[in-house]
Amino acid sequence: MYGAAPGDALVTEEAPLRPLTAYAESKVRAEEQLFALADADFAPVSMRNATAYGASPRLRLDIVLNNLVGWAHTTGSINLQSDGTSWRPLVHIRDIAAASIALLEAPEDTISGEAFNIGTAEQNYRIRDLADVVREVMPGCEVTFAEGVGTDPRSYRVDFGKLATTFPRLQLEWTAARGAAELAEAYRAAALTKEDFDGDRFVRLRRIRHLLDAGVLDDGLRLVSGV
Repeated sequence: MYGAAPGDALVTEEAPLRPLTAYAESKVRAEEQLFALADADFAPVSMRNATAYGASPRLRLDIVLNNLVGWAHTTGSINLQSDGTSWRPLVHIRDIAAASIALLEAPEDTISGEAFNIGTAEQNYRIRDLADVVREVMPGCEVTFAEGVGTDPRSYRVDFGKLATTFPRLQLEWTAARGAAELAEAYRAAALTKEDFDGDRFVRLRRIRHLLDAGVLDDGLRLVSGV
């Protein structure tokens, strides 16, 4: 939602929203429309989650830390698709779940119509630094760059002070190093292969394309009747 934030200043919930993709635009517009519905019977709250990571049965390999560990596990190389200088905040899925519970249990007047950045200040990373974290967890891997890489315009450091101040008892526990170790162990246990990594099972856009080509989804991305 924050898109390309100027400089290295921390972005608060009051910062201008600069979505750079249709996906990000949809999040901005959904938040606006839901907040407009707030009344005595409906207390919407927006969780602006940092980029999620973590192992799960329905794995996503197209999110940054999951992807970097996937490269390392299946190829022995951590391949970056940009020059690695962009900032990206991260948050483990279990910490997102903990924050969700805190928001659900909060008084309505605390959260209604409010947006919260979900994460911790310590988890603002440059992509190159994440690659180094993965290399430390998986010794012997080298960091490489895709041919002709440039700077990813999606770069932002996020201020999570509002969440910490509003919910002082909420403790988010995960770090990228701990998450990378969890992912590496999960990939080894599942015997994740390069074929899995390159396939459509764990990458959202590839999966959607597969379902479109198979006639399971129509052009509006709706399930075809009778399939």
